[in-house]
Amino acid sequence: MLGVLLFPIKSAIADEVKNNKFGIHLAQPHLEDLEKAKDLVNSNGGDWGYVTLVIQENDRDKNKWQEVFDRMREFHLIPIIRLATVPQADKWRRPSKEDAEGWVNFLDSLHWVIKDRYIILFNEPNHGSEWGGEVDVDDYAQVAFEFAKKLKEKNSDFFVMLAGLDASAPSSTPSFEDEGVFLSRVFNNETIEQWNYVLSGFASHSYPNPDFAGSPYASGRGSVRTYEWELKFLQQLGVKDLPVFLTETGWRRGDENTVAEHFKTAFENIWLPDERILAVTPFVLDYQGEPFLNFSWKLPSAKASEEHEFYPQFYMVQSLSKIKGDPVQIENGEINFDFPKDLVAHSSYHFILRLVNSGQAVWDKDFGYKLALFSQEEKPFEYFFSDLKKVKPFSEVEVDLYIKTNGTLGKRKLKLILEKNSKPISEGKEWQFEIFPLPSLNFKTSLYPKLRSSANDFEIQVFNEEQEVILKKRNVEVKAGKGTINEVKNVALGKKYRLVILKRYYLPRQSFTIFHQGKNEVKFERMCLWISILTENWT
Repeated sequence: MLGVLLFPIKSAIADEVKNNKFGIHLAQPHLEDLEKAKDLVNSNGGDWGYVTLVIQENDRDKNKWQEVFDRMREFHLIPIIRLATVPQADKWRRPSKEDAEGWVNFLDSLHWVIKDRYIILFNEPNHGSEWGGEVDVDDYAQVAFEFAKKLKEKNSDFFVMLAGLDASAPSSTPSFEDEGVFLSRVFNNETIEQWNYVLSGFASHSYPNPDFAGSPYASGRGSVRTYEWELKFLQQLGVKDLPVFLTETGWRRGDENTVAEHFKTAFENIWLPDERILAVTPFVLDYQGEPFLNFSWKLPSAKASEEHEFYPQFYMVQSLSKIKGDPVQIENGEINFDFPKDLVAHSSYHFILRLVNSGQAVWDKDFGYKLALFSQEEKPFEYFFSDLKKVKPFSEVEVDLYIKTNGTLGKRKLKLILEKNSKPISEGKEWQFEIFPLPSLNFKTSLYPKLRSSANDFEIQVFNEEQEVILKKRNVEVKAGKGTINEVKNVALGKKYRLVILKRYYLPRQSFTIFHQGKNEVKFERMCLWISILTENWT
């Protein structure tokens, strides 16, 4: 027995979302390779394609892999991570159940690109060289189950798949084991129920054999439709329906145009129409040495040119029509603001709010993200927000809100909403406010050396706390040192403002006031003629 599971597991069937099946397998997660992968799988209408990557146990550098994930987030690439140990001479070290905790802690420490965390538990263990030198089905089952169980216990978003198997391997232990025999021993009557709890998908290596050169029209085991045979066999063993990930497939180097046409045929006639397949990541984008040189999609540097870096299959797949994927991402964030509660009619305002992104997505208007105001009643004003641009996870930005009130008075309630494609994903606290009639301003001033202060060429400027000019009134009339502005726009009641009075040939003066409903009073110091001041200084 593998042990009893006592934790809830999400359904293995993927959510109904738009999915771009196109992907590619990378040997190394270099920036250049990720950019080329983006150009390949997100081309011609596509978005959010897949990339299969291998992490070795001696390469569990959190900073490195977080940088890789962050770049994939930026490029809209979905990672499929295959775990690996380390090579030892002509074989890979066999993992143990005790290795699981270290792997789980490392994988959980990463901030993943999308909600589903795709994990493949090692590689082709029906090859002895992939499992410490000899095939051991029972040991693989025990180790894989321990990994799967601990991953699910840590976070149910881990989307666990067993290793892809070589469907063409013979039954010749200890070097090889037939895939059917291998699967029959993994999924037996005692373990099937537990496996159905922890597995979320099925990784398939559907290669076109013999010699990786078979026809794309072939079917059954050992073809690009190997997964069909595998799914039918798994069903007979009692395994639940699982979505398929073709994490390895492709043709060996031969006539390049023929290989390109084979990929076109397979994608358009087999893989894309089959709803059971979620991703296809052919092997391999770039591998410039043995034993996989003849599978590399990239030309050797000696043959590459500015026009052609890759073999024809790259450009053929790049040209195929794709769809815009929309994977589920965890959306978390905060909308923080401290807006005034008393506004006035027929006025314009500029407010600043702070947006904190603590989720997985990059908030950008080009990806459908925007801020909006929501009210259950008619909105009391026009408004617009500044655009969101590349607000990455764990970043905080300031966003401008511009509003223009109309003549509607009274109390209002609004909520600030963050939307993606017009659907709310986060909201701020409720903003309760009231709109009042425009207040007036009575002010006093005097001129030196004049005895009487009367003129019609005064100017009043009002500044907010950010030192923005929110109101400018020219040709204001002053009689006997007194003036009035009947309608003061753009102020928030109860807030402090700086007022400046100006007149030609006189030094400006300033004062401060808090505006309230109705009439407001302010007094400026005497305004001195600047020529007079110069004269006094000269004497």
